[in-house]
Amino acid sequence: MRFIPVSCEQRETMLHVVGARTVDDLFEVIPEDVRLSRPLALPRGMSEIELADELEGLAASNTSGLVSFLGGGCYDHYIPAIVDSMVSKPEFFTAYTPYQPEISQGTLQAIYEYQSMVCALTGMDVANASMYDGATAFVEAALMAARVTKRDKVVVSAAVHPEWREVLTTYAESGMIEVVTCPVADGRTDMVALEELAADAAAVLVTSPAFLGGIEDVAAIAGLAHAAGALLVVGTNPILLGVMEAPGNLGADIVVGEGQPLGSAMSFGGPGLGLFACRQQFIRQMPGRLAGRTTDVDGRPGFVLTMQTREQHIRREKATSNICSNHALNALAAGVYLASVGSVGLAGIARACVAKAHYLHDALIKTGRFTTVNDVPFAHEFALRYDGDVSAMQHTLLERGYLAGLDLHRFSDDYNNVVLFAVTEKRTRAQMDRFLEEVASL
Repeated sequence: MRFIPVSCEQRETMLHVVGARTVDDLFEVIPEDVRLSRPLALPRGMSEIELADELEGLAASNTSGLVSFLGGGCYDHYIPAIVDSMVSKPEFFTAYTPYQPEISQGTLQAIYEYQSMVCALTGMDVANASMYDGATAFVEAALMAARVTKRDKVVVSAAVHPEWREVLTTYAESGMIEVVTCPVADGRTDMVALEELAADAAAVLVTSPAFLGGIEDVAAIAGLAHAAGALLVVGTNPILLGVMEAPGNLGADIVVGEGQPLGSAMSFGGPGLGLFACRQQFIRQMPGRLAGRTTDVDGRPGFVLTMQTREQHIRREKATSNICSNHALNALAAGVYLASVGSVGLAGIARACVAKAHYLHDALIKTGRFTTVNDVPFAHEFALRYDGDVSAMQHTLLERGYLAGLDLHRFSDDYNNVVLFAVTEKRTRAQMDRFLEEVASL
């Protein structure tokens, strides 16, 4: 935000109006023993030239231009220039909740188009105007399933990202839901255990791809969940839906996801974007807000907020969620991204990610330094076990310009020496081949 200070004359005028001689007089009402009697411990003020030099020095200390194979929920995809151009428009990036449709048609239409695209991707009937991130959308789906089914047990697969499961556990401490974890078999949900655990459950929660990259049998899981009277919640990667079957077509009742790959930079891990879509019959239990298309008194098309189930809009006990921010700017970025690449372009991006990931996977194993962890189908992310010290390997390759995957030992001792690699369309054959040469030389 731009800061324009008041002049000395303006300050004197304001003090005169309130009957004060100095700024210090304004604080006389505060007891002296709780007032700060010394200057703040801050560096001296700088001129514009000095400040520019200081910031350039700080920026120079950062490492840029690294070739990234990091994943685990945040991915290095190419962002078309039009995305930043659109989200930088003041009418979008300064906009708040569009309560007054007569002056917010552009924002409302952008939200509506975003929702429509999310529905098309997920195979769902309705999508909300986004949520905080994938993890909180995942949890909100569990809470929504409990409201729909009048049950309080949810079964989550251990193949789901550990951080998503931690958020779910944190919410469960309120006593609203009971969380039961289903074990994994070869990196994916254990179907035998799931069939037993799903009894009396409000929802079965899985992600496909799973945390280690494996593709779940969503249709089979849907059959088990529905046979037990539970809803199926599927977390997914929106980029991969360019080539993967929509979860809604496979039996999912609620689909969520992390929308960061759709036009948002990695930005040190945030902000994210929570995708949330469901079937029409559950719309009254859906959290967040919903923009709809209508006509005005003259029959012209227009856009309005048709549902606002947040606690500041309706009686608190009737609210479906207390999430009060929807990361609308990131949702706008996602909508612009999807509109710019189109369905054919998205499919091409997804195919490139998958093909390049499989190339790197096979080539890393051929170096003799890695072995497979799970022999299951994967898309653009995969886990391999490293024959050596992962931390030392990653540190050395960082110095050579590479982010060599995500060390999974931080999540569990079961993942000792296991590295998760992600490959996006940005990675070239030359970059991967040079990376493989560096790995082989360690």
